[in-house]
Amino acid sequence: MPILVITGTGTEVGKTVTTAAVAAAALAAGRSVAVLKAAQTGVRPDERGDADEVARLAGAVTAAEVARFPEPLAPGTAARRAGLTPVRPQDVAEAAAKLATEHDLVLVEGAGGLLVRFDATGGTLADVARLLNAPVLLVASAGLGTLNTTELTARELRFRELELLGVVIGSWPDSPDLASRCNVADLPEVAGAPLLGALPAGAGALAPADFRAVAPGWLSARLEGSWDAEAFRVREAP
Repeated sequence: MPILVITGTGTEVGKTVTTAAVAAAALAAGRSVAVLKAAQTGVRPDERGDADEVARLAGAVTAAEVARFPEPLAPGTAARRAGLTPVRPQDVAEAAAKLATEHDLVLVEGAGGLLVRFDATGGTLADVARLLNAPVLLVASAGLGTLNTTELTARELRFRELELLGVVIGSWPDSPDLASRCNVADLPEVAGAPLLGALPAGAGALAPADFRAVAPGWLSARLEGSWDAEAFRVREAP
């Protein structure tokens, strides 16, 4: 799995922190890692982007972006409003493929969800995954409403004949409610793919050294971690 595409069921579901955890676990396993942000929006040229945040938390990763746009909008809209050239799926795929010649693992982080548009022709992160023939990791929220968005994303991946590696809960609350606890069992069912981890709420606020030390414990062996899905399910069962 030299390239892994990471998407979310929407915005603010913990995609960047999850990407950092996957990177940290891979580094701890002795792999060289690059993180590629397909399209960074909502930041100025002098501000740190999501790939920089992954590097801050995870450690010695190569951080790269294909493009960035100042307004916090979908990449295609942000490019149009800024009068800048939009990102094409081919651009992202070529950048990822080049990084893959120099690293054991390349993590391609999308913007928002799977079908957020990059350009006026409707190019998306799903097209990037298809061009790279890369599996997709889906980051989902824990609570009410997540089953619908998770299943819709999983169905779209299957329709496009793309591999859904699994689902990670991007922010597991300290005191999960009934919906969240039930979703531990229901998420892999609706996704048709295994639950591969759960990050605690506030994980991104940890000091980088602490984050790197504990990140493998949030992810399953499929992601170079030690998290036990069955033990987590039993512990959180309603």
